[in-house]
Amino acid sequence: MGNWFVNNWFSAIIISVWMGLNIFIFVWFYFTYEHGERFYYTRHLLGSALAWARAPAAVLNFNCMLILLPVCRNLLSLLRGSFVRCSRTMRKQLDKNLTFHKLVAYMIALMTGELMHPFLNQSHNSDRSDDSDHKTTYLNPIRKNNIQIPTYFVFTSIAGLTGVIITLALILIITSSMEVIRRNYFEVFWYTHHLFIIFFAGLVIHGIGYIVRRQGEDSYKKHKPLFCHNRTEDWGKIPECPIPQFEGGPAQTWWYVIGPMVIYLCERLLRFIRYMQNVQYRKIVMRPSKVLELQLVKKGFKMDVGQYVFLNCPAISQLEWHPFTMTSAPEEDFFSVHIRSAGDWTDKLIDIMEKLPEGAQGPKMGVDGPFGTASEDVFDYEVSMLVGAGIGVTPFASILKSIWYKFKDNDPKLRTRKIYFYWLCRETNAFEWFADLLKAQENEMEERGMGDFLTYKLFLTGWDQSHVRVSETDVVTGLKQKTHYGRPNWDKEFEQVRNENPTSVVGTFLCGPEALGKVLEKKCGKYSDVDPRKTKFYFNKENF
Repeated sequence: MGNWFVNNWFSAIIISVWMGLNIFIFVWFYFTYEHGERFYYTRHLLGSALAWARAPAAVLNFNCMLILLPVCRNLLSLLRGSFVRCSRTMRKQLDKNLTFHKLVAYMIALMTGELMHPFLNQSHNSDRSDDSDHKTTYLNPIRKNNIQIPTYFVFTSIAGLTGVIITLALILIITSSMEVIRRNYFEVFWYTHHLFIIFFAGLVIHGIGYIVRRQGEDSYKKHKPLFCHNRTEDWGKIPECPIPQFEGGPAQTWWYVIGPMVIYLCERLLRFIRYMQNVQYRKIVMRPSKVLELQLVKKGFKMDVGQYVFLNCPAISQLEWHPFTMTSAPEEDFFSVHIRSAGDWTDKLIDIMEKLPEGAQGPKMGVDGPFGTASEDVFDYEVSMLVGAGIGVTPFASILKSIWYKFKDNDPKLRTRKIYFYWLCRETNAFEWFADLLKAQENEMEERGMGDFLTYKLFLTGWDQSHVRVSETDVVTGLKQKTHYGRPNWDKEFEQVRNENPTSVVGTFLCGPEALGKVLEKKCGKYSDVDPRKTKFYFNKENF
């Protein structure tokens, strides 16, 4: 538990505060509607259903206020820059934005399921049957010619129609967000996720039907329900019990969501402005394993190590934006991305680029970013473990290039004194496009007498006996460091790092699959020491 606490204590506090606020809001509104005297006659019709409907609605509003903020990338980048002087623990929370986004979405789904808006039964005598005017004084809005027809109400009233629409939109959004659909049918996920526009529009409009009615404030001052509820025959006859007047409660959802919606609109506006800016192709290269390298130039573009951009190619889709980690270093006069064939969008882009004449400019490319990731903090640690799986090596290409430039320029600000680099691949030719960079690193470190600065291990997870033979350089990569076959023994690797760095804080960075992330996070907890004078491992993972 102590080791887990080293990596997760601040996240646990944030989740606890969030859960505490949800519980507080639920309880507060439950008792407001369950015991508030202005809702006495409403409860007489509905019983506890009133409180059980309104309390989840309040929690729903609170979480709808939060749901957009974790996906406002420019806001997160601004906060990351603001926290640059703060502890790494605070900055790490920004890298868990999608995890929090999912938690909030689960809470919204739970509260929507809990919300069973009860239909109000017909109340005392009233000849008003129009439910479009919130100023009418009757209690029961579900009436048509003095006959209660709930089904008619659902499909003809503002509250009923918007309730059906936002529920259907939420069902489609949640079901299309499942991992299997998001990974294999990204376009389905992308387009259905934009139903959030309909969801929020319906949510804001939902409350203007004034469906939940209460005793008017002036009426409540003259007509006290606890005194008058048993004297209905005297209503309007004695001054203490005039006929009660009722009103619809004001729409409240827009109070919660207007701020986040404005921020998100600003995000989309900024994305459009960046989309319109000109992007030039410096070089287009097809690498082995069907990996496309794009070297791009954009006026005023500045980046940091490990950052990523969103790319949009109108020739493929006007709406789709996809994230790619940059493989160039900040010291270079261009930025580059390596794109692996992984779906319809990437396949179409690679196909377009392969058909271009040599030296020709590619199709128009929109670039949004750059945006920060966990890898930005790699130089804040004295010791770093970099783990990349397949194309997940891309952020570490940027880091290793930047280190090469820093050594070349004798950068005095470089604090890092040791890097352990692990790359896991299934295919032998996947190593080819990255081997040149590692060779340059080997030579640079040897010339400077710093051969121990970079320890790298390449793992070929698909065993091939033909590659195992004695040679001065590795037969797969041509590097002096030999390729390992099979999967790493992470207990052995973490034990080695801990023994070689007995008093260091070690940053462990992963760009790879979720399953590997769970393994490494457990190892970071297992091999961290609660004693502040000894080795601690802090886990960081790229999230898109």
